[in-house]
Amino acid sequence: MRIVFWAAAVCALLAAGFVRAENITVSGDMASTVRYELKQTVSAGDEMKKLMLSFVVPDSFESPTYRQKMKTFSLSFTPEASSRIQTTDARGNTIIQAQWAEVPRTVDAVLSFDVQTAAGLAPVSSEAPFPPAKLDEDLRVYLQATDLVQVQDKAVAELARRLTSNVNTQFDAVQRVISWIVDHVRYVNLPEQYDALYALHSGKGNCQNYSHLAAALLRHVGIPVRIVNGVTLNAPFDVAWDKGTITFKMGQGRHSWIEVWFPGSGWVPYDPQNMQYFVSSRFVRIEVGLDNAETKNDGLVRWIAAATAQRRPQLREVIDAEFLSDASRVKARRETFGPKNLLLGPDVRVQFAKMEPPPAPPPVPPVLPDERKKLRFDVPFVLGNLVFPEEVDFAFPRDTHQAGRETFEMHKTFLVETAEYVTTKATQYAQIVEFKKPARIERIALALHKFGGEGWLWVDIYEDAEGSPGKPLATTRMMSLDDLSGRPGYRWETFSFDQKDLPELMPGAYWIALGFSGAPVVNWFYTYGKPVGPVYGTRYKSVFEPVWSGALHYEFNYKIEGMTVK
Repeated sequence: MRIVFWAAAVCALLAAGFVRAENITVSGDMASTVRYELKQTVSAGDEMKKLMLSFVVPDSFESPTYRQKMKTFSLSFTPEASSRIQTTDARGNTIIQAQWAEVPRTVDAVLSFDVQTAAGLAPVSSEAPFPPAKLDEDLRVYLQATDLVQVQDKAVAELARRLTSNVNTQFDAVQRVISWIVDHVRYVNLPEQYDALYALHSGKGNCQNYSHLAAALLRHVGIPVRIVNGVTLNAPFDVAWDKGTITFKMGQGRHSWIEVWFPGSGWVPYDPQNMQYFVSSRFVRIEVGLDNAETKNDGLVRWIAAATAQRRPQLREVIDAEFLSDASRVKARRETFGPKNLLLGPDVRVQFAKMEPPPAPPPVPPVLPDERKKLRFDVPFVLGNLVFPEEVDFAFPRDTHQAGRETFEMHKTFLVETAEYVTTKATQYAQIVEFKKPARIERIALALHKFGGEGWLWVDIYEDAEGSPGKPLATTRMMSLDDLSGRPGYRWETFSFDQKDLPELMPGAYWIALGFSGAPVVNWFYTYGKPVGPVYGTRYKSVFEPVWSGALHYEFNYKIEGMTVK
């Protein structure tokens, strides 16, 4: 006998507060001391004539909301390089280049430093007008167009002018651009291209696309923007809000964001994915430039090899970070204006127009009991957050580029392992799923990676209870951990329902949650932001607590398959 569930309508979901402005004002402070270590191992290819490795020495930095103070720095090579040169480029980056005239079989590089990072979220003010006043020559360079930041493209120009029309302050102009990007670009890993126009026309991209698009739009209207390359650390931090806690967590790895020039304030950091006028203490700033093609020196591998070479060198890179101290006290206040997707920022005391949030979509009409008897489930469907880097070993992610007839390069990658350890610390995780049509569910797949352990896994379906998982409705068959591959990388692991008891769900919101027993060690991959579902549609709680009070700013990768109606 099939299990049939009915949801009143999506209007109940709207009443729970999912479709509304999500401009969030944060206050408090964050301060961390971090010991950072980057390890690279380069295994030589054949017929190599010369090997060159480049690294950037991070600088101390201070802005109204973010501070970084470098304490120590060291860089060592085994075996020692033939030469080691330190230079400063046109953007002020300090670059160390090591060279091996006779290439050894392997080269190990270890870069480490201690750094203090802090985010101060007290109210700030800005009196910068818009349009901007005349700029000094050293700032005008950050208005330039590049191949990745197409400042003068017609589509960029039209959007930039439309977003900033009738604006009197620079903060207002910048927040309108960032809000538009937050609502109109979804995060994918990896995109096909990394430039601004790709993000504008496709509506998707990774951190490089977000940075390049923000820079293109703002530079077009005369606001200097520079691209920042650095790393994010995967230590989560909590923000208290009126319904509990929002937990933020970045993948540990390389990241791209921007700094915007404000007269009277200097360079102010923005992360166009979801932070304005600040970045958190989980960010470490390393290199700046006009775009991500210019900021390529940190971790750059170059070599000269004969044109007949068949085997190219291999690079393994591991980033580790230890928090020597960490304190975070951040509170949030939801505003009634702004984008529909999550955008955090401090209280900036400046004149600006409070943008109305986008209108809510019309509710889906309910399926009445008499109508359910007539439903014919004969149309296959696939639903979910489907894009993630499958089968990727994150320690070996780089591609080779030919820079000359016998010269080659491996640039740093922004591919990061974003995943939650979902079978430990007695914590359970759930992801919302919205159905606009009746659906008969046959299987649910999750993007998982098994690290070890033993036990069983399954997936539960819950009804929605005012924005959180409610009553359990259905459970898949159990899967032994022995049935999961232990290969590097993430892949779809599919959980099926008994064919005699396929759940039938009517239009509305439901939750899927990974259940487990024994001691499995499993990660569930996630995507920054909310590519598919609503802002607060990812939850967690202790298995001993009845209330799902924790919200997550990201969305797990999941795939639901079955049959729906015409």
